[in-house]
Amino acid sequence: MSEGTGAKGTRSRAPAHQAPAPHPKRNPGAPTPHPHPSMNASHRSPTSWPDARAIAARAAVKEAAHAAPVMRPLSDALGQVLAAPLAALTDLPPFDTSAMDGWALSGPGPWRLPTGSEDQDHQGILAGHGETAPLPDGHAVRIATGARIPPGATAVLRSEYGTDAGDGWLHASPAHPVVLGQDIRTRGQECRSGDQLLPAGTLVTPAVLGLAAAAGYDELPTVRRPRVEVLVLGDELLTEGLPHDGRIRDALGPMVGPWLRALGAEVLGTRRLADEADAVYAAVAESSADVVVTTGGTAAGPVDHVHPTLRRLGAELLVDGVAVRPGHPMLLARLARANRENSANREDPASRESPGNRENSGNRATHGNPESDETPKNAESLERLESSQRPSRHARHLVGLPGNPLAAVSGLLTLAEPLLRTLTGRPAPDPGPAPLAEAVQGHPRDTRLVPVTFRQDAAVPLRFNGPAMLRGIAVADGLAVIPPGGAKRGTEVDVLDLPWSASATGQPSHADQARQRTDRATDGEPISPQEGPA
Repeated sequence: MSEGTGAKGTRSRAPAHQAPAPHPKRNPGAPTPHPHPSMNASHRSPTSWPDARAIAARAAVKEAAHAAPVMRPLSDALGQVLAAPLAALTDLPPFDTSAMDGWALSGPGPWRLPTGSEDQDHQGILAGHGETAPLPDGHAVRIATGARIPPGATAVLRSEYGTDAGDGWLHASPAHPVVLGQDIRTRGQECRSGDQLLPAGTLVTPAVLGLAAAAGYDELPTVRRPRVEVLVLGDELLTEGLPHDGRIRDALGPMVGPWLRALGAEVLGTRRLADEADAVYAAVAESSADVVVTTGGTAAGPVDHVHPTLRRLGAELLVDGVAVRPGHPMLLARLARANRENSANREDPASRESPGNRENSGNRATHGNPESDETPKNAESLERLESSQRPSRHARHLVGLPGNPLAAVSGLLTLAEPLLRTLTGRPAPDPGPAPLAEAVQGHPRDTRLVPVTFRQDAAVPLRFNGPAMLRGIAVADGLAVIPPGGAKRGTEVDVLDLPWSASATGQPSHADQARQRTDRATDGEPISPQEGPA
């Protein structure tokens, strides 16, 4: 199936009042051979692009809300997402400390220095030492950066601003008069115990790890990564070598898994399947993943088996086609929960597997052999599998991506990214507007997603943007959201960041960069006169 390169749709953000119509309620105990009207509609009306993203973002809200956090040691928490706010377990700093190497002073100068033979090699107060004796008024003592301020000290004089002539007295430079409290980091200056430092949903970066350690944490509550399995469909796909005899290289197998991992998923593996209805059905039904992502087979051709598989599984189609180019045959489905009572009352107990065995069975292909095409070998096992699905505590989801590479990218950003964002607890991205450096032709009705790169703050459309092309997206900074009818040069359009250009690398997104340029003059906070710059 061929897709045009035009696009139809609306602006990148749907107004709040444009919520999609709710799906009809189902009786969990009733048979649902065709759970969603659009499963059988011969002429489906595609979901608008912003509505599709909104539906995907809401699809797993219940599952995300009930997911238990995973406690991870700091050494294993990088790249995870905080499942709860990070509150300080101590004051920072926990006691008054010196911001500079120099002398701790008590009262106005000049100041008496320690004398006597026992003090000739005195190093002063060092970092890591406990509380020292009080400092008498009019006295000074050597102190190192980070060392605890002695009781009675009123300021710290930097080494370069003081003069010790060897007569036992310390004098401050006339050009740098001493100010009360200078170069002392007071207890709780950064935060008090109990203060919220970071909200839930924060991506754990190296800086977050450092803050957590300083605030007293040994481990962090993190959101469990959703487990995802990728199923690549297509008899025409090769895994190595050059195209030949009507077969082409599989571009999606190497791309989709890492892309999902960049979105915060735990990718169990990538399986390549033949264009056989039973093979596709068995792979989806047996998967132990929270989200199954398929590539290809989402249209209505003779070997497009995703829709028939969803009907056999009693799935609920949440999105069945999106008004976007490329990628309009994408879909999102909620896989039916297994009926525990029915499963427990099967007449043949030997045909039932323990929960542990079921999970091992679902993981066999992905953990032992990620590229395996293993499926049930006979009709009896397929029939048993169809009548007795693996029980699951939470609903699972399936994202069906089109088979064309750039169309699949469109599906990842339209459906997979919002769904995984909810499951991983990450905040919604803020697409940044950017003026187009050139006019972009649009689709008469659909939204169009066009790879762009940034030059001098403008979005430059890239040439290779057909649904089967990856040359443009490979060098892109993001995807511009082009409204129906196209956009003229200079028109500001929203730009979707790619995962490796923003969250995956820890670098500011295009939207963040735009805000930084606007607010640069007002964002900075002056250095306190009581504390030095370093």
